[in-house]
Amino acid sequence: MMLITLSAFPQDKLTKKERKRQLQEAQASRLFIEGQRFLMQEDFDRAYFYFKKALEISPDEAAINFKIAEILLRANRVEQAMEHGMRAVESDPENKYYNLVMAEAYTKQNQPLKAAEILENLMVNTEENQNYILDLATLYLQAGEFDKGLDALNRAEEYYGMAEQLTVQKQRIYLRKNDLGSAIKEGEKLIESQPGNSQYVLNLVEILFNNGRTDQAIAIVEKSLKDYPQQPELQLAAYALYKEKGDIDTAERLILEAFSFPDLDSEIKAQTFADILQDFKTSRREKLLDELEQKMLQFHPNEPAVLTVVGDRKFFSNDRESALDLYKRAISINPANAPVLQGIITSLFEKGNDFNEIESYTIIAVDEFPEKAEFWFFDGTAKLALKKGEESVTSLLKAKELNNGKNQQLDLLVNGQLGDALHMIGKYEEAYEAYEAVLKLKPDDEHVLNNYAYFLSLSKKDLEKAKSMSQQLVKRFPKNSTYLDTHAWVLFQLKEYEEAKKYMELAIENDVSPSGVMWEHYGDILYHLGKQNEAISFWKKAEGDDEASEFLIKKIKDKKYYD
Repeated sequence: MMLITLSAFPQDKLTKKERKRQLQEAQASRLFIEGQRFLMQEDFDRAYFYFKKALEISPDEAAINFKIAEILLRANRVEQAMEHGMRAVESDPENKYYNLVMAEAYTKQNQPLKAAEILENLMVNTEENQNYILDLATLYLQAGEFDKGLDALNRAEEYYGMAEQLTVQKQRIYLRKNDLGSAIKEGEKLIESQPGNSQYVLNLVEILFNNGRTDQAIAIVEKSLKDYPQQPELQLAAYALYKEKGDIDTAERLILEAFSFPDLDSEIKAQTFADILQDFKTSRREKLLDELEQKMLQFHPNEPAVLTVVGDRKFFSNDRESALDLYKRAISINPANAPVLQGIITSLFEKGNDFNEIESYTIIAVDEFPEKAEFWFFDGTAKLALKKGEESVTSLLKAKELNNGKNQQLDLLVNGQLGDALHMIGKYEEAYEAYEAVLKLKPDDEHVLNNYAYFLSLSKKDLEKAKSMSQQLVKRFPKNSTYLDTHAWVLFQLKEYEEAKKYMELAIENDVSPSGVMWEHYGDILYHLGKQNEAISFWKKAEGDDEASEFLIKKIKDKKYYD
């Protein structure tokens, strides 16, 4: 038996060139696989590196060029992407994905008609690619080719069936072409396709109303309500239409019926209520608002939008306390409402008697809206009133940073408060710089003139400048006890005791309840005028005041002035 070995048959040997080609193809394939792996991980830089290495070996390979085109498009390097996309299409003209990447590139280059041409070619004689018809319509509309856009939308309707998105697009085109009749017919077709869908009725009503066809709009709404009565959104639309026609009785009946539906969205009710609140105030309007308010609170007692709009009504009626209570309830349910937070904070500042409560709301405000400079200003101001100097400075500097000069009035307010806060923590020179920044833009700022003058008098620095500032204020406000007190104290530091006495007496006379600081200052002035017994009696009046000087008790005990 003969044993036959493989070596007995002749074998075709690969040439050196062919072996090299096979090795290169294998290497390119490995590089492509690596690139694809990183692409799936969305590591685009590394994916691009491997695809480029693969391309160096196989520069005409369609798949590699396609992947590079995709990455370049993502990086918005459109020109380079198109080069690789074209190579891919040239190598494989029938490949759908290669063509789509070119369509995307043309779209990014603002050449919608070239992109549309690619999609048209993809859809020719094939059902598989008809799902690109909406993209095609969009491209034609971008190019201003409205007739072609309409044709594409009609084809899309044949493919997908009647749909609101398509109808709305077609209506927009007809309206741009001043073809109101066709736009209306499209709306009627959509309503017929899904009877009882209130949104489709509302869409058509809006078109009719905007084009002066109020009666036709009313007829469509009334027909839909007759067939499907449980449509409060349509009752609201009918209310607006009848109100426009001047039929107020019918309009009010309809809106009251609509508000009687618990399922009607509370925000829609609140917005409608707010719109009525803008109408001219009459007894009839107030009666309607009373009924609507009752229904809203009955069905939506804990909805922030309802609480807010009812609060607005109280606010406009000067019932500030009730408004504030409603706003607080709204914020306790949904704190992410900047106008309501601002309303609460400003109202509480106007009351000015509980800065801890104010701070509780400013903290919510800066947490919910950290980009709003106004809320940081409010927070810094509340903290200043609570003598939290360091925290106040932090918040006020944040307000200044966020405002960045956009609102000059806010900058003035921030710098004024910042001066006070910096002085509180002992940074006097920085405080004076903040005050100077205000006076540079607003030389007559009352707050800054008063505090700047007073703080200079406390440090016995630049007293003539302090006198000039406080003098401006008492000339403008001759009965303001705070400004009179400041001016008197500046004069005291200048040793102008008779003048100081005159202004301090005016300060006390014009203050319903003079502070202990005023009594102590008056005693200090009297002491320097040689009236020791009178001075002591006024020092005693100042006892117990939180802001009295640390030397007050010693002054009384020793019957002597201490600075």
